[in-house]
Amino acid sequence: MPLKDFPIWTRPRHHLDVEGGASNHVHWVELFYDLVHVVTIFLLGNYLSHHLDWAGFWTYTFLFIAIFFAWADNSVYNSLYISTDIPHRVAMAVQIVTMMFIAAAIPEITHGGWPFFALGYALNRALTAWLYWRARHLGAESTSLASEMGRNFFILAGVFAVSAFLPRPLAYWVFGAGIVMIQLLYLLPGIGTLRFERFLPRLGHLSERFGLLMLILLGEGFFKLCVTLADKGIDEAYPGTFFNIAMGGLSLFALAWIYFDSAGMAKLKTRKVPLMLCYWFAHIVILWAAVTIGVALAGEVYVGFLESYPPGYGALGTIGLAVFLAALWVLQLLVEGRDETRRYHSGGLRLFGVAMAIFMFFIHAYVPAIIGNIGWGIALFSQIGVPLYRAVRDLRATPAS
Repeated sequence: MPLKDFPIWTRPRHHLDVEGGASNHVHWVELFYDLVHVVTIFLLGNYLSHHLDWAGFWTYTFLFIAIFFAWADNSVYNSLYISTDIPHRVAMAVQIVTMMFIAAAIPEITHGGWPFFALGYALNRALTAWLYWRARHLGAESTSLASEMGRNFFILAGVFAVSAFLPRPLAYWVFGAGIVMIQLLYLLPGIGTLRFERFLPRLGHLSERFGLLMLILLGEGFFKLCVTLADKGIDEAYPGTFFNIAMGGLSLFALAWIYFDSAGMAKLKTRKVPLMLCYWFAHIVILWAAVTIGVALAGEVYVGFLESYPPGYGALGTIGLAVFLAALWVLQLLVEGRDETRRYHSGGLRLFGVAMAIFMFFIHAYVPAIIGNIGWGIALFSQIGVPLYRAVRDLRATPAS
């Protein structure tokens, strides 16, 4: 390979301009950026565990959305423009460092951590702006798409930086307005960047990024289970706790199972804007639900068979599962190549799981944990067991060739 063709010299190019078509596979630099979010999400989950009230829940949700956009906007850029050269790697490395400060600020987010979170977030957005500006400067974009995106993110970086120095709660409102503006600058008719014909992210690349992030977030649930048990002391656990924890681990695996069987790593059916937006927002919701369930399952460490499941954790787990299954139902209708999946993972099955999870929300605090876990497990594991039963039934009914 000629020296000039080495990846470290590959300047930004729009994927539509790559001869022979661009690969959809995630580059190691992007994967590294994704993996940093393990720590961020773990600390965010810890925050929710320590603030099991409405204020803590909404703070957790707000922070999750902000962190998601820090990940998602970077993913959109890397899906549009392919770059692996040294300046790009340095910018990504600094973005990784900003996520370290963002993560470290989460435990004290409502106190001394806020300025560090906001300033780290502002620098992260400024670096995204610089990546777009660089793509335009180096001729990777012939339209004003890259320059507009760069301008927008530079302005938003300023908004987030200002919020670091404002009194609270005004600081939170200004920061929240910036988060809303991120989406509006994509969506607003006439001025939103969705109007550009070249705003065509690689759908295979995005679906792979979403799939990898789902694995990371569900893996964080395993991490939280293990750390919570270790903090309590494995020798101090109830006998029934070990069964509960094993079921918690199997539940996280089951969530990955149904996600990847139904929608994970699958491309959208079309590039129509309404479908792309549904796909985008459904993933925000399902990823939020995955983290919420991971936090809720840590409650398994605190109970045996006969105690009631901790109310805060139980509410998170039941609502999280209902939201996860509802979002998955939407996603499986939007992606291509999953006709057989839709046949066995029917809407009725998803609706049963949602209804069962909501039912457990109302009764989990009044029944022993073993009953609550069984009901919650029926809602989840039916999403695997019923499709397997249907598939085996059809297989047996098919005449041998």
